[in-house]
Amino acid sequence: MEKRVIAAEDLYKLKSVNDPQMSPCGTKAVYVETSIQEEKHHYISNLFLLDLKTGEKVQWTFGEHRNTSPRWSPDGSRLAFLSSRSGKNQLYVMSAGGGEAKALTEEHLAVSQPVWSPDSASILVSLALAPEDTLEKAKEEDKQPQPLVVEDMRYKSDASGFVRNKKRQLAVADAETGKLKLLGFREYDCSDAAWSPDGKAIVFTSNMTDDPDQNLISDVYILSLDGHDLTKLTNSNGFYGHPSWSPDGKYVSFLGHEKEYLGATFSKIWLSDRETGELSCYSADWDVHISDAAVADFISGSVYPGLIWTEDSQGFYFILTDQGNTGVYYGSLEGQTVPVRFENEHVYGLSVHVQSHTAVLGISRPDHPSDLYFFDFSTGENRQLTSINEAFLNEVELSVPEAIAYKAEDGLEIHGWIMKPAGYEEGEKYPLVLEIHGGPHAMYANTYFHEFQMLAASGKAVLYTNPRGSHGYGQHFVDGVRGDYGGSDYTDLMSAVDYALNTYDFIDAGRLGVTGGSYGGFMTNWIVGHTNRFKAAVTQRSISNWISFYGVSDIGYYFTEWELGGNLIDDFEKLWHHSPLKYVKNVETPLLILHGEKDYRCPVEQAEQLYIALKQLKKETKLVRFPEANHELSRSGHPKLRIDRLNHIKEWFDKYL
Repeated sequence: MEKRVIAAEDLYKLKSVNDPQMSPCGTKAVYVETSIQEEKHHYISNLFLLDLKTGEKVQWTFGEHRNTSPRWSPDGSRLAFLSSRSGKNQLYVMSAGGGEAKALTEEHLAVSQPVWSPDSASILVSLALAPEDTLEKAKEEDKQPQPLVVEDMRYKSDASGFVRNKKRQLAVADAETGKLKLLGFREYDCSDAAWSPDGKAIVFTSNMTDDPDQNLISDVYILSLDGHDLTKLTNSNGFYGHPSWSPDGKYVSFLGHEKEYLGATFSKIWLSDRETGELSCYSADWDVHISDAAVADFISGSVYPGLIWTEDSQGFYFILTDQGNTGVYYGSLEGQTVPVRFENEHVYGLSVHVQSHTAVLGISRPDHPSDLYFFDFSTGENRQLTSINEAFLNEVELSVPEAIAYKAEDGLEIHGWIMKPAGYEEGEKYPLVLEIHGGPHAMYANTYFHEFQMLAASGKAVLYTNPRGSHGYGQHFVDGVRGDYGGSDYTDLMSAVDYALNTYDFIDAGRLGVTGGSYGGFMTNWIVGHTNRFKAAVTQRSISNWISFYGVSDIGYYFTEWELGGNLIDDFEKLWHHSPLKYVKNVETPLLILHGEKDYRCPVEQAEQLYIALKQLKKETKLVRFPEANHELSRSGHPKLRIDRLNHIKEWFDKYL
């Protein structure tokens, strides 16, 4: 059967598998399978049980809701998970033998991050409460309009909207009765919690400084559940998260950094010796980022596992980012580190059975969207466990990227990929679209990208790179963009285009397009204000004016200072110098502007300013606003709007290229 090319609407046919969790016995795994209900345009996530020996798969939850965060009880008898079936995420528990699930929390509460106690009797959860709320009854929102009283600088979030004085709180739920008990600290946000092996203490993260608006940090604390003694493990000088205990209780591990390069700092491994109180950085000499920095538009809901300790407390497994890939490493307390699974792929999920050193991994590749794999770290045994998109992959033709490396203007080596258009024929000429990722401290990777495949299917070559500022290529590299937005990062991208034109004779130099979102949107705006070599451009959820961004973004006041090295009060001209809006008179490239109306990261006024300025100058432009969409539109937004967005991009490039 002849394969067809992919379309934006194929997003409805794709499924993803995520958050695998191996059972305590190591013979089974539960995972989340997510799809999109096309008629109603909404996401469905259900839990599936997988027998790791036979490969048999059994669906455990049903319905058209989001069932997520499955967690086995340590004794293996029950499974806790979250479900949105009542409208908000509630905590449910079901028998490991299957059957009906029981709700443990009330409908007026929305909970997250379930963690079983070592004795399988309690479940730790996170929830948001205002000071006047109680566990029995959260304050009901008045249906009449009410003024929003703001006293903090960080009063809104792109993920959750206006905070309204609510704080993330920790509570313990009885696994039988569901009775909740708050752990205190109502005036602070507390999250990322884990139990001590003996169940007598909890480790968590919080910012308990006097002025958290200005003191942007995250500390690690231990709370004794007996005497409610609180011990701080870090020094209020950086960002730390993903805490966990060694099984013998001798160490608390976590990831983070001391803000040496502010938001561009690599995440490292830290160990707190509970006998001596000594805090040490395990990976101080490593020039890699301990986390998953890969960006894509298909895999959502990934849960980074932090460090996974072995049963003997002598080492741990973790995911790191390097050279366009993410993979699994093992580190021993003696300092030995070895890659146990590192290939040209994106490992986005990891669960390890620490007794047998076997694992279930969630993996994506450019031509293979999402599946789970069994891996034995001792023997190297590797088996694919799921084939959730097999029918789809048998039906469509996907473009397989070719890795490239080229020299920047200053000789620095830059890494990227190029995709040939679907139906490529030798001797033909094709348009090229340059894609620019957001962040900028993120990384394009060997992972599936629906937007790229759609553009290739429409007859275009796709070029995407990791210019300086990207993760995966060393601390100096990721720090290289700070204070220089529109400088070497811009020339890195232009060098990529030059390399592609000089290397591949199938690219038509007269039909070049460019697009990107967030930082990639800023750079798209910058590019069309500094060169006319592109015949079409699409800017998405972008920054056009750093001066207004400073005050309207949920991260504006500190992100601007961290990334540009200036603030609104003292460095007005510097902010304007780096603003694409300053160069709007130079724009000759037809520019499509895409923006979500509920984007608090890069608020929609950034798009409005750019659009009105271009229209006033009678430039070729169009603005498309997506209702109720935030900064995550392309990844986890409303399915119909995601499809609409992709088709607007395709149609704009079809028209002008």
